[in-house]
Amino acid sequence: MNLTLHVWRQKGPNDSGAFETIQASGISEHMSFLEMLDFVNEKLESDGKQPIVFEHDCREGICGCCGFMINGQPHGGRPRTTVCQLHMREFSDGEELTLEPWRAAAFPVVKDLMVDRNAFDRIIEAGGYVSVRTGSPQDANALPIEKDHASRAFDAATCIGCGACVAACPNAAGMLFTGAKVTHLGLLPQGEPERYTRVVAMTEQHDAEGFGHCTNHGECSAYCPKGISLDVIARMNADLLKAQFKNRD
Repeated sequence: MNLTLHVWRQKGPNDSGAFETIQASGISEHMSFLEMLDFVNEKLESDGKQPIVFEHDCREGICGCCGFMINGQPHGGRPRTTVCQLHMREFSDGEELTLEPWRAAAFPVVKDLMVDRNAFDRIIEAGGYVSVRTGSPQDANALPIEKDHASRAFDAATCIGCGACVAACPNAAGMLFTGAKVTHLGLLPQGEPERYTRVVAMTEQHDAEGFGHCTNHGECSAYCPKGISLDVIARMNADLLKAQFKNRD
């Protein structure tokens, strides 16, 4: 398989970038997308050129590191799929692919396809914790949790923080990510004590990081590789409204 890659190349966050056209030949349809980039990078390095910089870690769709845009779609647009889970059999011989990093003020480009997603970490630091003494492991039935609450908390907890929601949103909002973290902890008894202080702290940090505001386009959920529902944003907004009354003196 032979492909034409139009890759965004940028030396650093303070440099201007541009697309570079790279011919990728001899690509196997059995390769994953990242394996294809590894193959291309080996050829670039053998020719004395700079390899394409991209972030990755687990290569199993768990860590969320590998995300970037493929033909204008986060992770390539295949439902419930991260870039590392995308295989070259999804593409055709002779196809042209445009690769570029997430585009958001809160995600500055580090180099080429790699962006700095530490803004997500700071949102978690603002309130993603519980202060109750959990002690040693308890029996699973010692703390009753409603089945609906447990299921919704688990669904929210599947967020891997890849940033596809931000890249897909026309406002570059991080509300799906923030809503998932707020919902995950807020639905469980251990997270109840900080429920309202948490939602205020995390949403304030979200805004301070330069993310945009949600206007209910729904692109975030559509491109989320874990299929997280917009319900988490609705719950977060409801808790934020309640917090305005609960936190009054």
